[in-house]
Amino acid sequence: MPCFVVLAFFAIAIGIVYELWYFLIAVLCLASCFTAWGAFDIRLGYFTPTYVKQKNSTEKLLALTFDDGPTPFTADIMALLDQYDSKATFFCIGKQMERYPELTRQLLANGHQIGNHTYSHSTNFGFLSTDEVVAEIEKCNAVLAKCTQTQTSLFRPPFGVTNPSVARAVKQLKPLVIGWSNRSLDTVITDEDRIFRRVVRKLQAGDIILFHDTSARTVNVLRKFLPYLKAEGYRCVSVDDLLNLHNHEK
Repeated sequence: MPCFVVLAFFAIAIGIVYELWYFLIAVLCLASCFTAWGAFDIRLGYFTPTYVKQKNSTEKLLALTFDDGPTPFTADIMALLDQYDSKATFFCIGKQMERYPELTRQLLANGHQIGNHTYSHSTNFGFLSTDEVVAEIEKCNAVLAKCTQTQTSLFRPPFGVTNPSVARAVKQLKPLVIGWSNRSLDTVITDEDRIFRRVVRKLQAGDIILFHDTSARTVNVLRKFLPYLKAEGYRCVSVDDLLNLHNHEK
């Protein structure tokens, strides 16, 4: 009988260990999934505080934002924005500003805002070290300063990726990280009407809307979207104006 009790005890203990081991694996898998989600969904602010919209907006204000320029399409977008008395924020790549310095200066001359979108927009951005992220941000800032004699406190990481390296770089340089609440997917969706419907379906006052000034497709969407906003009583302003960030000091 004592041997039976001992064997039963060991059997129960082994069962508990296995249960705990499976539970631990499940917890680790869940944590890994949530961390990956946090890295690729900037709206969560998982690694670093992020502005994604103006909450509880009492006015029908929106911030249109455009990534990855300037490009020749930026000029077409500026013309449309001017036509509808709208302002926007352009998150510019340093290499593109070097390529199109006049367009970069024209953005500011037309009353728009420029944010930092790194120097090279590396496809490996999510794997860069903290020092490499810092270098990308600082080099983009240097190009902007050379082109326009101005600075920006706004930063949008490429692809909306955040991780511990990005968080440490942000803590060191102290930019304001700007995400979005309404994503057009204009670099993925080819049907212009579908892009328009996607943005309109989710539209709310206080939204920060993500477009790209890199294709005729987006220009064509804006030809329909901007008059729609005007008819619905929305006003497009810079990110600074939407979020009242003018007094931010780096």
